[in-house]
Amino acid sequence: MSERPKYQSQIEERIMSYPYGTAFSASDFLDIADANSVSQALFRIEKVGVIRRVINGVYDKPAYSELIHEFGVPRIDKIAEALARKFNWNIAPSGDTALNILRISAQVPNEWEYVSDGPYRDYVIGKTPLRFKHIMPREINGYSQITIMIIQSIRAIGRGNMTQEQMNRFSSAITPVDRETILKEARTASGWIYKEIKNICGGKTA
Repeated sequence: MSERPKYQSQIEERIMSYPYGTAFSASDFLDIADANSVSQALFRIEKVGVIRRVINGVYDKPAYSELIHEFGVPRIDKIAEALARKFNWNIAPSGDTALNILRISAQVPNEWEYVSDGPYRDYVIGKTPLRFKHIMPREINGYSQITIMIIQSIRAIGRGNMTQEQMNRFSSAITPVDRETILKEARTASGWIYKEIKNICGGKTA
């Protein structure tokens, strides 16, 4: 019987350390072994039911519910993050996804939408569409996630459509530290968006 490869145990140990719901691809283990060896190891681990393949090349560590006797649905946000690492994209939630994450809207989006400095890509996770929209690298690189989400959320609401309730929810969603960061980073955004940002941040200037 052939000896168990050392890298197999190392990959398994790392996966076991992950919280349930974590998603990953072979690229997350290239510090342990080469791509082909990692892919083979993940295939073997999947066969014993520790992980599952969500889409081609991306797996997750699913949580099992004793109550309903089945695995939970994949976390779309974790799948998006795994894809971003795999392809070396910078991403951030946008549209209704950003509004939901920030709790500006309680409506669960029909599809998960992200902006990315990578190409346009569409995936389906279970029955849920996951969409990446390309934007210019200067619109995402060097910005914090919170700044990009705020800008994308305001853009989704539209110019002149912000309600006082939405304004209040934006203000509640960001911390004093966030306010300072957003005001500084968003200066290069469209004028009407930056005006809304200053209103959200209490009219302060960075």
